[in-house]
Amino acid sequence: MLLNLSLLKKNKNFRFLFLGQALSFFGTMVSQVAFPYQIYLQTHSNFMVGLLSLVQLIPLLCTALFGGVFADRYHRRALLLIAETFLAISCGLLLWNACLAVPHIWVLFVVGAVVSALSGLHRPALQGIKQQIIPAEDFVSASALESLVFSLGMIAGPAVGGFLIARFGLPANYAVDCLTFIVSLWALCQLRCIAPPAVAVSESIVQSLKQGLHYAFTRQELLGSYLVDMVAMIFGMPFALFPAIAQLHGGAQALGLLYTAPAVGAMFAALASDWCRKVKHYGAAIGVAAILWGVAILLFGLCHHYFYLALFFLLLAGGFDAISGVFRSTLWNEMIAPEFRGRLTGIEMISYLSGPKLGDVEAGLVAAAFGVTASVVSGGILCVLAVGVCCISLPKFWRYRSLVASPAKSIVE
Repeated sequence: MLLNLSLLKKNKNFRFLFLGQALSFFGTMVSQVAFPYQIYLQTHSNFMVGLLSLVQLIPLLCTALFGGVFADRYHRRALLLIAETFLAISCGLLLWNACLAVPHIWVLFVVGAVVSALSGLHRPALQGIKQQIIPAEDFVSASALESLVFSLGMIAGPAVGGFLIARFGLPANYAVDCLTFIVSLWALCQLRCIAPPAVAVSESIVQSLKQGLHYAFTRQELLGSYLVDMVAMIFGMPFALFPAIAQLHGGAQALGLLYTAPAVGAMFAALASDWCRKVKHYGAAIGVAAILWGVAILLFGLCHHYFYLALFFLLLAGGFDAISGVFRSTLWNEMIAPEFRGRLTGIEMISYLSGPKLGDVEAGLVAAAFGVTASVVSGGILCVLAVGVCCISLPKFWRYRSLVASPAKSIVE
């Protein structure tokens, strides 16, 4: 059963939002290739490249929660327009800097931090506005379309980014990203009948944030969706070991295939995702998909000396991760009351951003102590066990069934 595209045909608001954000994400992937490459080109320091990731992560973690509060208090389309305007300006600064005879390294770090902080303000408003314009019965289709765009962007963006650097130089990457933001801004201006959130803003920002945290952590269904994703990424995320594995199979070319394989698997899973609309037990679907992700990573670890077989298991892992993502996104959109959607998106961002980073640390430490194979295999086993513990410990999450016919409660408990 192929991907259902009917939502793009019948929902004009979603069509504009989807196409604008898809193009913008592609542009972001193009420029993300240039960022670390430019730093390494000028400094020849792996430490400086690693420092960029830290500089980008910290502002995002700081702004994600407050960005969620703003998305629940103010007009979400206006927040998106403001955030994307400043993102476009940031791309313009990167383009200017790249055109200098001697580009400034500090500009890359400062702009990188600003862009990351703006992302923490942008995504909660984006997720909130999606919930406003998409009917509940179409949440699964929308999540599948977003998964497809994400996987395509992860595949095509870096490939095009590398080509642009080789053919035209670094400024071309930043120029493409800037242009895609301009198109996305135009698409946002086409949205109609988007009302501001129906929530009082008399309470303080801190109080509003506390309410959002209470809303999230007193509901097993939401807590389970966060924890399952986190433990799956912490224990079953072997990406930090890809460079070492690639050295066994030819170096840089093998490394590119290792990074691309999960995204290709996610793309195929998204293209064949129409069956997901028939599944109603979202908690079990998330848990089973996360367990299968762990099994695929375990098999990848056992077979990583056989390159093409290892790529096959990475394809499977990426597909299971995409399926888990479809049901997580659908559960969030369906269960979370509209006036809390922004704040809960901020919490979601922290959960799925910290997991891979912690996973890189875990994989590297275990590999240093016991070797690459032991790190990947033990990570896959621990992923399966940890997800199982989450599902057993949070029975309401495991038993969660679609509530399309029952709108989310809007009462603050």
